[in-house]
Parts: sequence; C-alpha cells; structure tokens
Amino acid sequence: MKLDGIKKHISGFWTHTILIFVSLLSIFPFIWLISTSLKGNAENIFAYPPQIIPTDFTLANYSGVWQKVDFIGYFVNSMIVAGGTVLLNLILSAMAGYPLARMEFKGKKITFFAILATIMIPFQAIMLPVYLITLKLHLVDSVNNFAGFIGLIMPFAVSAFGIFLMRQAFLGIPKEMEEAAIIDGCNVFQIFLRVLLPMVKPSLAVLAIFTFIGSWGEFLWPSIVLTKEAMYTLPVGVNNLQGMFSSNWRFIAAGSILSTIPIIIFFLAMQRYFISGENEGAVK
Repeated sequence: MKLDGIKKHISGFWTHTILIFVSLLSIFPFIWLISTSLKGNAENIFAYPPQIIPTDFTLANYSGVWQKVDFIGYFVNSMIVAGGTVLLNLILSAMAGYPLARMEFKGKKITFFAILATIMIPFQAIMLPVYLITLKLHLVDSVNNFAGFIGLIMPFAVSAFGIFLMRQAFLGIPKEMEEAAIIDGCNVFQIFLRVLLPMVKPSLAVLAIFTFIGSWGEFLWPSIVLTKEAMYTLPVGVNNLQGMFSSNWRFIAAGSILSTIPIIIFFLAMQRYFISGENEGAVK
C-alpha cells in the first residue's frame, strides 16, 4: 500500500511539473511583453539571453503612449463595440436557444444542426459579402460614427456557439419549473424572462466572457471597415502605433499591455460564474 502511495505521489509530481512548465512556456511571451514595456531606452530589449527583470526600470513608456496617441478614444470605441456585441449576443442567443430547447416545432432539429454547421465556416470565407452588405446599408464610419459602430457590431451580434451554449443551459432546467410557472399564471415570455433566465446566469456569464474577449481582440474586421482614425478600436490603434513608432517597441509593448487590462478585469469580475457555467453548457 505504501509503495502504491509513493508511486501515486511521484506520478502526481511529474504531472504537476509538466503542467507548470507548459504554463510558463505559454505565458512567457506575455511576461516578456511586460518586461519590455518597463525597460528604459538605455537597455537593450533584444538582448540574448532575454533579460526579464529590467535593469533600467521606468513607467515612461506607458505615459508616452498615453500622450502620443488618442488611447482614451481607442479605449472608448472598443468599450462601445465590445459592450454592444456582448449585450446583443446575450439577448439573441438566449432568445434563439430557448425555443430550440423547450418548444416543439416542425424543422427544429434541421434548424439546430444548420446553426451548428455555421461554426465550421470561418469568418474570412464570408467577409467579402458581409463587407458588401455593410457598404450597401451605409453602416460604415464614413457616413457617421453611429453607423460605424453598428457596422462593427452587427456581423458579430449572435453566434452559433452562443445559441448552442444557451440551448444546453435551458435543457438542464427541469420542466417542472415551467409547469409550476404556468400554474401560477405566467405566459411564455414571463417564463423565459422571470424563471429560466435567472437560472442560466452562469452560462450567460460564460457567453459574455468569450464574446467580450473575442470582440475586444478583433482586428481583421475593424481594420477593413474603419476609415477614420477617430473610430479606431484598440487592436487597430495599437497596430497604428506600430506604424508610427516602428523602432520603439517599448511603446508598442506598453500599448499592448494597456489593451489587455479590461479583459483581465472583466474576467475577474465574472470568474465566479465561469467554471459552473462552462460545465452547465457542456452537459445536457
């Protein structure tokens, strides 16, 4: 028995060692980015082997980025786009997932599988027709800023993943809850809004996290449809920073670190729902 216990501890030790090593490898680029953003001009950021702890420590790169470009403007634009995308995804995915989980209608399975099939289609494959539709509807920033925001948000207003996640969450709720609400006199909309939605908050939080991260980091679509610098989101703005200061990688690193702070804050605020919601969405 003791020998089995020793083998188990040794196996656990090597498992944790490998996981820690892989974790360090995955976060090393982020650590190097932080280190670069804190290095002064007197220090070589491309030294080999890499110098993680700065010898010429400074916060001037952060203040420099803040002063040289309209970082606040980029930040506000990203918040508007990410906030609108998250809000629409939560509303539309929940409204689409509810009938697929609870209602019976002709073509239900075909509709569900057709929605799932769209996950296999990359956005790059439909980007050209979406862009043409956006132009035809005058949803570009050259018309006005409001139209520009709509053009950024609408292509990502709902996703097949979000519909699938919410459908699975609704399937996990006992039907007795709905039956009790019907006896109390609730109609379909009241059951959805007052009974079921509060019970799938963890899954809504998971969807909000994934949607926010994806929308906040989206670069390809904004870089195509945006023509005015005043409308740039943070990823496009940071890329523009690289063009303006191509030799100053300290500014680029500082801008990249600043752009990740909202994602970290949002995740920390929603993390108590994350694990439970992820499990609920994965199991019927």
